[in-house]
Amino acid sequence: INNAHGAGFKVLLSIPGSPYPESIAFEEYAQFLGGVAALGPDAIEVWNEMNIDFEWPAGQIDPASYVNNMLAPAYNAIKTANPNVMVISGAPAPTGFDNNTNAWSDSRYMAGLAAAGAANYLDCVGAHYNAGATAPSAVTGHPAGSDHYSWYLMPTLNVYAQLGKPVCFTELGYLSGQDYGGVPERFSWAANTTVDQHAAWLAEAVSLAANSGKVRMVIVFNVDFTQWGNDPQAGYAMIRKGGGCPACGTLASVMGR
Repeated sequence: INNAHGAGFKVLLSIPGSPYPESIAFEEYAQFLGGVAALGPDAIEVWNEMNIDFEWPAGQIDPASYVNNMLAPAYNAIKTANPNVMVISGAPAPTGFDNNTNAWSDSRYMAGLAAAGAANYLDCVGAHYNAGATAPSAVTGHPAGSDHYSWYLMPTLNVYAQLGKPVCFTELGYLSGQDYGGVPERFSWAANTTVDQHAAWLAEAVSLAANSGKVRMVIVFNVDFTQWGNDPQAGYAMIRKGGGCPACGTLASVMGR
């Protein structure tokens, strides 16, 4: 944290648990976040994708539980330790899948957060968006052949803005496998996304978010990951396989740099 601040960066720490947990030590977690806040980061994201069983115990997924057992105690611990730390709610996984045991759709989960009073215990609403394959302004035409909101940026933003608080995209990215010879089968919806589109869409997404009046922060997913395979993180990277960075130029242009 100190080194990053010394280099002129702001620091957001996203603090989740272990994959496929069977239980969560809520009190210990809140105390830990209080200790982290005392170290002086600029923001803390409280958990991650708590609407799926990869991050929350299967059969126990429940936005009221997240608010009452985790978010509210963590918020109080963080603000007691350092009131200047921004508290961001954990971003749900953007999914329409919902079987009530292994996952809740993020729209249902967000409605549950609103009903549970989550807005009282956060400064910004955490959000992820990573399945786009159309221009950010589009609301139809996704290659998946679906008009479900989660394929499109602005309809997704509206789902998260329902809490009446600013939205923080802690992951926002577009996938292109052009320089990797294609994409894995389960990401076939991104098969025709070019590197040039990847760069243009990132810039347009940031511009739309900045002018929406609803978004406080966007973190691009990602800058320079190299992992490629079933989880093609390198295909989301700004710095491409050959070392070029088309998105560096497009993002700089919309940011006035």
